[in-house]
Amino acid sequence: MEPKAVQEYYPNEWNYCYGCGQRNDRGLHLRTYLDGEETVATFIPRPYDIAIPGYVYGGLIASLIDCHGTGTAAAAAYRAAGRDLGTDPPLRFVTASLHVDYVKPTPLGVPLQLRGRAREVRGRKVVVEINLLASGEVCARGEVVAVQMPESLTTP
Repeated sequence: MEPKAVQEYYPNEWNYCYGCGQRNDRGLHLRTYLDGEETVATFIPRPYDIAIPGYVYGGLIASLIDCHGTGTAAAAAYRAAGRDLGTDPPLRFVTASLHVDYVKPTPLGVPLQLRGRAREVRGRKVVVEINLLASGEVCARGEVVAVQMPESLTTP
């Protein structure tokens, strides 16, 4: 049986994010998987995800780092609490801060791999480091400060 992505554990009412929501028909549908102490995701840019011919638009890169960061934060929070993914009450994170360093141009036409690691888990806050790679080379690095979704956002 194939492992479930972190986002597959999000309650339906919280699963509409453009970057990673399963219930967003037009979204990117990024999936974050556990890989030991890290997380991993793969995304294949589409031809229209272009900045200049042959290269990925930087805003897409930021979105991928953002969503992989919040998925990584959720996984880290469950782990820190000694809980399995998807156990109640659900843990869902949103971005408080996003910082991206573009190391080198990111090529179109190859799968992009995102690798994440929680650097700090403190209460409702998780700081995550993300590397985005193309063909094994780091093209962007990001830091996501994620916070557990406030109660005011958890009820429709």
